[in-house]
Amino acid sequence: MEKRGKVVRNTGAHYIVDSQDGTAPVSCKVKGNFRLKGIRTTNPVAVGDRVRAINTGTDDTWLITEVEPRTNYIIRRASNLSKESHIIAANISQAALVVTLTNPTTSTTFIDRFLATASAYNVRTLLVINKVDLLDEEGLELLDAVTYLYGSIGYEVIHISAKRGDGMERLRELLRGGVTLLSGNSGVGKSTIINDLVPDAEARTADISASHLQGMHTTTFSQMYDFDVDGVRSYLIDTPGIRGFGTIEFDRHHVAHYFPEIFKESAGCRFDDCTHTHEPGCAVLRALDEQRIARSRYASYLSILEDTECGESSGHAANKYRKPQ
Repeated sequence: MEKRGKVVRNTGAHYIVDSQDGTAPVSCKVKGNFRLKGIRTTNPVAVGDRVRAINTGTDDTWLITEVEPRTNYIIRRASNLSKESHIIAANISQAALVVTLTNPTTSTTFIDRFLATASAYNVRTLLVINKVDLLDEEGLELLDAVTYLYGSIGYEVIHISAKRGDGMERLRELLRGGVTLLSGNSGVGKSTIINDLVPDAEARTADISASHLQGMHTTTFSQMYDFDVDGVRSYLIDTPGIRGFGTIEFDRHHVAHYFPEIFKESAGCRFDDCTHTHEPGCAVLRALDEQRIARSRYASYLSILEDTECGESSGHAANKYRKPQ
């Protein structure tokens, strides 16, 4: 027997597939040597993948035999295997990156690496700044500066307090009708956001765990939820909190393409293959000196070029986001 469906949960060992035929979701495994051509990953199958699975006929075991072509995906360097990658989610409409400016502070390096990777894999990103209710006067100045920085280069930025419900209606509108990956560091409030958007999320998780994966904890795996926004079915992919975001398989000559303001300025460089690090006649370095490119963004660009590890926090301050003069 064969089923086609969408992967709605990934624990690493098992995959829950929501069948297209309307029958109950099934728990699947993949063969030990199952790999996708051209992609070296720790997880050959990800939440959001459309797959084919067969029943082996013993113990109701299902095996994923094929992953259908993906429209897109977001990938990062695996935590412990420097030459391996990890696919976070596939076939998504957008990503919502949840960040906080206090308790904890999300590093600009993390933000920029995520945005650059999403751009490289054709995924638009919404920047969601949570816990704005906790900001003091200095924090509110930082909020304005961060909002200006990312808004000025083309990203939509919204402010929310998931705990109080502030800004949640606007977020709900932006998620309407799409498949959205919800990502961010641990502690930024993703669970609170999910519980607001999908009130029965915990109950659904418990039901699936009882049927297929007893003892699994919600923070250790990725899962897709469906919810209603003004009568329109929408989807949200929850992922475990991640500490750093290591990029992988970037051509150093293409990195600037994923930083809109750097790419724009690079049109004025003397050399076509300029790396924007030391070359004479570099328009990017000139723009940096003239404060038309934020130093935090340029530092993130360099970190990808150098393939450095992304730290937990850069301890940024408001003066790193100075507006152009």
